[in-house]
Amino acid sequence: MRLLIVGYLQGHIASAGQIAALRGAKVAHIESIDGALNALREGRGADLIMCDVELEIGRLIESLKSERINVPVVACGIGTDAGAAVRAIRAGAKEYVPLPPDSELIAAVLQAVAQEDQTFIAHDPVMKPLLDMAQRVAASDASILITGESGTGKEVMARFIHRKSKRGGAQLVSVNCAAIPENLLESELFGHEKGAFTGAVARRIGKFEEAHGGTLLLDEISEMDMRLQAKLLRAIQEREIDRVGGSTPIKVDIRLIATSNRDLEAEVAAKRFREDLYYRLNVVTLNMPPLRDRPADIIPLASYFAEKYAEVNDLPRRALSDDAMGRLMAHLWRGNVRELENAMHRAVLMARADKIEPEAVILTGAPEIVSPASLAAQAAMSSAGELAPPLTVPDGSSSLVGRTVADVERDLIIDTLQHCLGNRTHAANILGISIRTLRNKLKQYSESGVLIPAPAGEVEHRTQ
Repeated sequence: MRLLIVGYLQGHIASAGQIAALRGAKVAHIESIDGALNALREGRGADLIMCDVELEIGRLIESLKSERINVPVVACGIGTDAGAAVRAIRAGAKEYVPLPPDSELIAAVLQAVAQEDQTFIAHDPVMKPLLDMAQRVAASDASILITGESGTGKEVMARFIHRKSKRGGAQLVSVNCAAIPENLLESELFGHEKGAFTGAVARRIGKFEEAHGGTLLLDEISEMDMRLQAKLLRAIQEREIDRVGGSTPIKVDIRLIATSNRDLEAEVAAKRFREDLYYRLNVVTLNMPPLRDRPADIIPLASYFAEKYAEVNDLPRRALSDDAMGRLMAHLWRGNVRELENAMHRAVLMARADKIEPEAVILTGAPEIVSPASLAAQAAMSSAGELAPPLTVPDGSSSLVGRTVADVERDLIIDTLQHCLGNRTHAANILGISIRTLRNKLKQYSESGVLIPAPAGEVEHRTQ
């Protein structure tokens, strides 16, 4: 996670930077918007910009858009100036962070943007051959294709391989091909020359050049347009790229890792993905199994997330009760590790006892069905004395009996928002929903007369 902080902020900038650095971010500080734009054009990339609200945030955001530099901007300022916050959001900032900085809020903003976790947890036997292969190929420069369902940890595996490689001390640059509009992705990857298109006021270095000497991760590569796939194939084969509007090829030294949650062979057959690019990427393929096929990892992962989010939210560390572990083991986890992470984040916030009890573990989707793999894992762990809960879902949710799902959802959202001091971005991240979904829910609740927690420093309103 690379954070670029822009502005003075009366000395609070150092505190914000220190908090971000303690959370694992690589922090750079530039005092002016022009300086920040020049740094980005020259390839000093950033995953997030935090900008002083007193600067021309609108000009910064418009420049980023016109030059096709895809970096989110968060505004920050002294105190709780509601007017400044509104102006920044209207100008295009993703969020407003009041200063002096709150460590929990800074951590939430970083997590919402980066979603980058360096920890790789794998205890299930099914993961051993996968990890052995990853370790063997990490030292090479071979292209690697990582496949698997959404939420299985493909990007975590990619970062694991990078750290184990001879390029581990260099940069890993990640591009989410599904998140960047087609008309921006070419410039994002290859950069552009001044005057290449309307708004290209200066040369801009792309992700290939930014990753020179390191690793380039193309996340969800199956979403890339066919035309751009052809240019990518040439870049991989020739180890050189052409900036948009450029006339001179530029040599690049990168190791390429790509991920996909689709069956690329099926995509090739359907003429949605180039066959020659597929075979160029498919030197080594690692298929990440879904969480339901690696049940021995459920409890270690859940315990890790429980500890992680207790620290993030400055709450007591609580172990999982036996009944809560049984509830987790019985769930199908269609959303895989990402769903488990969100569930444990909620559980940490909802827990009231000395341990995380089953009523704090709020699961989504269809009712739990115990899989044969879960049964086998449960039996093995019980015989080893590690875990001996029942596999049926415990009757520990008596407080929820008779209530509608809508009522429980409303209370969960409101309680989480109160815990986050009204911060919408933080609450949406904890709940595992988009900020737009959260705002729509809050609008609906407000219109029905529910008191909505306002961000710190603002006045709460109730619709009559």
